[in-house]
Amino acid sequence: QVQLVESGGDLVQPGGSLRISCAASGESLEDYTIGWFRQAPGKEREGVACFMREDRSTYYEDSVKGRFTLSRDNAKNMVFLQMSSLESEDTAVYSCAADDRFYIGQIPPCLQRDYKYWGQGTQVTVSS
Repeated sequence: QVQLVESGGDLVQPGGSLRISCAASGESLEDYTIGWFRQAPGKEREGVACFMREDRSTYYEDSVKGRFTLSRDNAKNMVFLQMSSLESEDTAVYSCAADDRFYIGQIPPCLQRDYKYWGQGTQVTVSS
């Protein structure tokens, strides 16, 4: 069982930067697929960044490529999302998710797959 707690959400001006964090407890995330998702009011949840355990690669949704960076600190059992050049369209509740399933053969993309564990989310608001 893994518990995830996000923090660091804030009000940021357009063009600004912010780093949000996800702290895990219960188990090490070292062998987990990790995802960052966001949900804006009236919109469906979407994956923005993920690290896939099957190929140990990181993937980004097109609109955040070059602006967002997912990183991990295995020693602290934490995952981060560094966001820069923020836009009003980035306003959303951001949640981290973790899953320990290892797929062989048909591997679902980590931005779209189901995750076992979810945090409660942290609000990021981009506004002047």
